[in-house]
Amino acid sequence: MKIDPVIEVLLDLDGARIDQGDGYQIIVEAWLVTASAAIPHGLHYSLSLHNPDGKRILGYDNAHAVKPPKKYAGRVRTYDHKHRHPADRGVPYEFTNAQQLLNDFFADVTKVLQEVKR
Repeated sequence: MKIDPVIEVLLDLDGARIDQGDGYQIIVEAWLVTASAAIPHGLHYSLSLHNPDGKRILGYDNAHAVKPPKKYAGRVRTYDHKHRHPADRGVPYEFTNAQQLLNDFFADVTKVLQEVKR
């Protein structure tokens, strides 16, 4: 099995709070766990963007299972998912590796901040 070198970067960010200006901040949590059916890559993570009031407005995590959309009926519930806004209960996210996770999360952070800071 090929080792994902960016997992070490993500693990080093565990506990980080990254200022995004105007009171917005990113909070990172990441640690290794025993691989399982729910978390086959062995990485438990939570990447979130919070507004100045501390409310999460974007998040990527694998803390709980989410149902796939109806068109994917019969598929196994996934734990990797993202919350696209504060009321979003989560939609499946296809975890491929730590680098892609960071790329996708920070791309969404940029979009969200552009929208809220207009």
